[in-house]
Amino acid sequence: MSGESEDRTVRVRIAGRVQGVGFRYWTEDAARGLGLAGWVRNRRDGSVEALLSGPADEVAEMLRRCRRGPQAAQVASVEVLEEGGAAPAGFVMRPTA
Repeated sequence: MSGESEDRTVRVRIAGRVQGVGFRYWTEDAARGLGLAGWVRNRRDGSVEALLSGPADEVAEMLRRCRRGPQAAQVASVEVLEEGGAAPAGFVMRPTA
């Protein structure tokens, strides 16, 4: 074994007061800072959805941060679904779905 962290890809749905508070921009900045790939977008139901991919330790740290969110957010729940496959290169903001 090389001792490197295994990669992990998750789809996350964050509910609460998470739109109109800069959550997507905060997510993009935090994910890039952790070296993660993926995307983030608003959902029409008022939640924010993200795909996070990278070393398992960094993904776990990002999930921990998502439970708090940016200062103005009020996170009610964070739903995490394990995903297979690789994320797109880099981290991007997608249109509302």
